[in-house]
Amino acid sequence: MKKFFIAAALVLGFAVAASAQPRAIGLRLGWGAEASYQHTVYNEDFVEVDLGLCTFDGLNASAVYNFMIAQPAWTDRGDWGFYAGPGLAVGMGGLTTESAYFNLGVAGQVGLEYTFWFPLQLSFDIRPVLGFGFNYGFHWSVMPAIGVRYRF
Repeated sequence: MKKFFIAAALVLGFAVAASAQPRAIGLRLGWGAEASYQHTVYNEDFVEVDLGLCTFDGLNASAVYNFMIAQPAWTDRGDWGFYAGPGLAVGMGGLTTESAYFNLGVAGQVGLEYTFWFPLQLSFDIRPVLGFGFNYGFHWSVMPAIGVRYRF
């Protein structure tokens, strides 16, 4: 019975800690459109997970761990943040052609964000991806995007 209470207390503690972290959900718009979710992990570092269309003929998913490098105080209200980090990408391309392919890749991300004093976040980032597409070979891409997210 004692182990049950300890386990329940740990689960409750982790749940409270996870729900207390800032999150954001919205869209990332660039060569395609992606649904985007951010979850703060440690201090100001965050994980970003995106799922969507890539160049409008493929599907992709990516996960990037971003380190908050600097938070300059450029304005009196709102928060600025400069971030960068590594990640992974997976997807399917060429879905509108006869030569569809599956790809895996290593991604990076560098970006600048502004969080308003109300729950809106705007960002601009660049995500280079180096990957291997089965039935396609090695490839690389650089995808700039603008993010619009609701921060909660």
